[in-house]
Amino acid sequence: MHIKDQPGAALGVTVEGFDHTTASEADIQALKEAVYTKKIAVLKGQDLSPERFLALGRRLGRPETYYEPMYRHPDVPEVFVSSNVPEGGKQIGVPKTGKFWHADYQFMPDPFGLTLIHPQVIPEKNRGTYFIDMGRAYARLPEELRAAVAGTRCRHSVRKYFKIRPQDVYRPLSEVIDEVETKTPPVVQPTTFTHPMTGETILYISEGFTVGIEGQDGAPLGGELLAGLLEATGQLDDTFAHEGIHLQGFEKGDLLVWDNRSLIHRARHTTTPEPTVSYRVTVHDERALYDGMVAA
Repeated sequence: MHIKDQPGAALGVTVEGFDHTTASEADIQALKEAVYTKKIAVLKGQDLSPERFLALGRRLGRPETYYEPMYRHPDVPEVFVSSNVPEGGKQIGVPKTGKFWHADYQFMPDPFGLTLIHPQVIPEKNRGTYFIDMGRAYARLPEELRAAVAGTRCRHSVRKYFKIRPQDVYRPLSEVIDEVETKTPPVVQPTTFTHPMTGETILYISEGFTVGIEGQDGAPLGGELLAGLLEATGQLDDTFAHEGIHLQGFEKGDLLVWDNRSLIHRARHTTTPEPTVSYRVTVHDERALYDGMVAA
C-alpha cells in the first residue's frame, strides 16, 4: 500500500495497492490516519461487489444502515444506493441524492465518523463531489464570528431536504411532515467541537441540515448569525469559486473514504440526463462524534 498527497490540492491523498482482504491492522490504521489528517482518501483500483464493499467498511468500523429502506441495496441493506438507473424495470435506491451542503447523518443523534463512496456508473460530464473542510473554515472565520458562536449550540433537522417516499403519494403533506418530525426529531449539538482524532476545532453546521443556533440558555439567536456563518464558509456560493471549496474528482475503480466529522459535502449532479450510480457505506469508528457526546 502506498499513500501520497493529491498533487495541487489542499485536501486528500491517493492510495495505491490497497486490498482490504489482505491489509494488515497497521495498514488499516495508516489509512484511517490519512483520512483524519488529509480528510479524503481515494483508493485506486477498486472493483467491489456490494458484499465486498461492506466487508471493506467493516475493516474500518461498525457500519450504519440508513434509516429509510428505499435507499438500501436490495441484497445488502447496509449499502446506500444513489442511482438514476433502473434495474429490471425497478428503481434501486434514490436518484439525485445529496445536492446540498451537509454532513452525513448530521440530523441524527449519533452521526458516524467515516463515509465511503464507491462510484459504479460515472457520468462523462460534471462528475465529482464538492467538499468544505469545516476545521479550516472555523480557523478562517473572522474573530467576531468565532466569538459569536462560542458556547452556542445548533439544531439540525432532515425536514428541509427529506425526500418523498413511494408510500407518501396521495398522503397529506402535513401528515408526512408530522411523521418526519416524530421519526427524526431535530437534534442539538455544539456549534463547535474538538475533533477526537486530530484536536482540531470543527464548525459543525451545514446549509442542508442546520436550522438554527441557540445560546447556552436554549434561546434562539436569530437567523443572521447562521446566515453569516454559511456565507463565510462558502456554502452560499453558487459558483463554487470560494477558496474553501474543494472539488474531488473520481474515475472508474476509485473508492473514496472521507472524514465525516470535519467535512461537509455536496453532490455535483450532471445537468445532462446521464446515467449515474454510486454505493455508500458509512461506519462508526472507535470514538463518538466528539468526546463527551451522549447519544439519545
